[in-house]
Amino acid sequence: MIQNSRRIFLRNSAVLAAGAAFMPEHLFASAKKIERLGLQLYTVRDAMHADPAGTLKKLSDMGYFQVEHAGYSDRKFYGYSVKDFKKVLDDTHLNMTSGHVTLTQQHWNAASNDFTDEWKHAVADAAEVGQKYLISPGMDNDLLKDIDAFKKFMNVFNKCGELCHKQGLQFGYHNHDFEFATLFNGIPLYDVMLVNTDPDLVAQQMDIGNMYPTGAMPLDYIKKYPGRFELMHVKDQIKNADGKYENTVLGKGILPLKDILKEARKIGGTSQFIIEQEEYQGMDPLECSKLDLKVMNRWGY
Repeated sequence: MIQNSRRIFLRNSAVLAAGAAFMPEHLFASAKKIERLGLQLYTVRDAMHADPAGTLKKLSDMGYFQVEHAGYSDRKFYGYSVKDFKKVLDDTHLNMTSGHVTLTQQHWNAASNDFTDEWKHAVADAAEVGQKYLISPGMDNDLLKDIDAFKKFMNVFNKCGELCHKQGLQFGYHNHDFEFATLFNGIPLYDVMLVNTDPDLVAQQMDIGNMYPTGAMPLDYIKKYPGRFELMHVKDQIKNADGKYENTVLGKGILPLKDILKEARKIGGTSQFIIEQEEYQGMDPLECSKLDLKVMNRWGY
């Protein structure tokens, strides 16, 4: 009886395995994206411009595996050609899974209903260097004054998402503070963006430090728009005596980071956690990067 049961089990397993070979791969893929922890290289911007290769080596030695660039222009990353910069990344055992390049109205040709060659090159270079995400960290100022023009450009965002998909990339947007301070009929520009972009085509990289001083609470947005924030810039803030905010080492500020990160993982759809620190209270940026990584590791990231 046991032998018969075993034969039936093996036979059924063989049938299932044979059938699986002809089934779409995505049916077996996890719905949860691979979780990554990295550093936005703007954190160490001066060091990156002075010695890109040496700085990346130091970050790798600290324990970083992922980085996000903020240094692409004229088809070069920090002065290197795409091919050469990819070699630098390989040599330092780093992956550059995302990067910032601003998509502007000048990159869209309304007459031909197509993107300019300059923008197409930016997309192609991002794919060649190994990125998974191409993030626009801003937009033209005149779009903040005209809701119709803004909504029209959100269609360009969606088209950019389609263009990026063809290259195996995901397009996304990174907020600063103006998206929450700018109101259209009493509604923050950021909400208008979320409503007028396709989540499959335009991912959101929530910068929790940039939004906090405006009174916009990261937890509120995560709960209001679950699943919309695939990427996150992880920052902490302190408030100075003059009332102005600035970044500080993670865990030393006033943001409820553990709660934000927990909800981002749980309902925000966040899988890409990217550390960024722009002010340092007299400390060395590289040392801050090392401390920030230790904090995130201690918290289970």
